[in-house]
Amino acid sequence: MAQKFTVKSFQEAKDNNRKISMLTAYDYSMAKIVDAAGIDSVLVGDSLGMVFQGNESTLPVTLDEIIYHTKAVVRGVKNALVVADMPFLSYHVSKEEAVRNAGRMIKEGGAEAVKMEGGTLFSETIKAVVDAQIPVMGHIGLTPQSVNAFGGFKVQGKDEQSAKRIWEDAKLLEEAGVFAITLECIPDKLAQLITKSLRIPTIGIGAGKSCDGQVLVINDMLGMFSDFVPRFIKQYAKLNTEITAAVQDYIAEVREGDFPAGEHTFDMDADILEKLY
Repeated sequence: MAQKFTVKSFQEAKDNNRKISMLTAYDYSMAKIVDAAGIDSVLVGDSLGMVFQGNESTLPVTLDEIIYHTKAVVRGVKNALVVADMPFLSYHVSKEEAVRNAGRMIKEGGAEAVKMEGGTLFSETIKAVVDAQIPVMGHIGLTPQSVNAFGGFKVQGKDEQSAKRIWEDAKLLEEAGVFAITLECIPDKLAQLITKSLRIPTIGIGAGKSCDGQVLVINDMLGMFSDFVPRFIKQYAKLNTEITAAVQDYIAEVREGDFPAGEHTFDMDADILEKLY
C-alpha cells in the first residue's frame, strides 16, 4: 500500500535526492487517476481559469471556485498531498483576510496546503498564514496573477536585476516558513543556483531539471489543451486527437443506428409487456 505523501515528505525527498512529481487536477475523476498512478502531489491550480473555464488568464478565478474544485479533488485522492492555489485578491488586501481565506481552503475545501504567488511584497503575509499553522508553498518567477504587471506571460530572471530579485525572493520565502517554492519560467542556471542555496525543495515549471521536483498542468501534458502550448510543456499523450476521434465514432454510430447495440440495452419479461397493451 502506497504511503501518504505529506508536507514533511517534500523535505525528506529533497534530503534524500529524490525528485518530487506534481500535477494539477480540477475534478474527482482526474484526481483519482493521477493519485492511483502514484503522483506525489496534486495541485488544484488557478490554471483552471484557463484550461477549465476558457479565460485568457487566471485572474477571474474566485476563492469559492477554488474551494469547489478542491472538494472534488480531495474526494479522489488517497495518497498524494493536495495543494490549492490561493486565487488573485484572496490574500492581497490584508494579512487577516489572507489567513481567513487560506483557512477556508483548508477547512471547507479539504486542501492540506495552499500555494501563494509573490516574493518580497507578500513575504509578511505568507508568514502570517504559516504562523496560523497552514502549510504554504511559495511561487516566484513568472507569477500568472501578475501577468498584467509583467506585460504578458514572459520568462523572468534573464537580466541581472530580475535574477537577483528572484533569488532574494526565494530566501525571503524560506525565512517566512514555506515548505517548498515553485519556480516558474526562469533560466535553468538561476533555478539551479536557487535550488542549491535553499534548504527547502523547489518545484519547477519551465525552470529546468535542476529543481527538486516538477509540476505541469494536466491538460497540457495530456495534449488536451491546444489553445497555447508553452515551450516547457512535454505532451505525454495526444488526448485531444483521441477524444475527437472517439466522439466522431460515437456520432457516426448514433446516426447509423449502430449504437446502442444489444449488449447496451435492458430486457423485460414478455408477459409484463403484453399487459401494457
